[in-house]
Amino acid sequence: MKALTINSNQNKIEDIKISEMEKPQILDDEILIKVHAVGLNPVDYKMAEGHNPNWSYPHVLGLDAAGEIVQVGKTNPKDFKVGQRVFFHDDLTKNGVYAEYAKAKYNIVGKIPDNVTYQSAAAILCSGLTAYAAIFRKMNLTGKKTILIHAGAGGVGSIAIQLAKHLGLTVITTVSEKKKDFVKKIGTDYIIDYKNQDTDEMIKQITSGIGVDVIINDVGGIESQRDLNRLAYNGAVVDILNVPDIIHYNLSAKGQSVLSLNLGGAHQGKTPSQLDDLGVMADSLVKLVSQGVVDPLITKEISFAEIPDGLELLKKHQTVGKIVATV
Repeated sequence: MKALTINSNQNKIEDIKISEMEKPQILDDEILIKVHAVGLNPVDYKMAEGHNPNWSYPHVLGLDAAGEIVQVGKTNPKDFKVGQRVFFHDDLTKNGVYAEYAKAKYNIVGKIPDNVTYQSAAAILCSGLTAYAAIFRKMNLTGKKTILIHAGAGGVGSIAIQLAKHLGLTVITTVSEKKKDFVKKIGTDYIIDYKNQDTDEMIKQITSGIGVDVIINDVGGIESQRDLNRLAYNGAVVDILNVPDIIHYNLSAKGQSVLSLNLGGAHQGKTPSQLDDLGVMADSLVKLVSQGVVDPLITKEISFAEIPDGLELLKKHQTVGKIVATV
């Protein structure tokens, strides 16, 4: 089969090549999928540049795939059948999904509704599941009214905005000037141009000095630290890249919480219930897509051979929404 691979001595996007690889051999608790579409994520180019110590080479890249089942292992509690349309978020320590065929453990796989395309299903995995987990797994939204979502035009942010609006929250997001129209169209209530406006001052104005109830931070850096002072009483921040230093900050004074989220960590954690939940969340999220509640916001569709170019666009922050590739 054809696959996009990288070797041990390579660490640039331009090093990614199309190679001929053996079709994956499945274990009893796995299924084999003929891949029809894949989603591109920032983590994909970061892994191509940084690699993982568990990789063997040449390594197949990619984490998010949608396709058709062509083989089912002996252990099959979800009653998968050959020909079913499915999608899944893969384990970054193993060979990935930028290939004609990929395998996955049955418990992380979701079924695609008839009215959802392969492209839409592939588009909502890594970023969509991260947004879903932040809101529906990490946060307690009882009594909460406002949410700050950083980088609202990105993959995580754009899905998080839609989920938050679906739940009736007032949404504030940070974007650059050129991305304002994009986040406005998906329902954002307040838009902060973080390059030209003071985010702290804007939040004080919007919330009348109270602060926001919840925050989703997928930009990391200094913003993780600054978010602490943006929280209201009993507020919580979900950090995806790095958590703030709380040695000199008294969370208990206002009953606040700092939560971290590592979607792919479910694979390394090996807790069965958490691995199962990847499939549960995928099914729940794709149902919202099927119902028209969530738009995957695909802004660019490319060919299999163009995936490295797409990853370069992600690295340079030249995109909004989601890039998907047809295999």
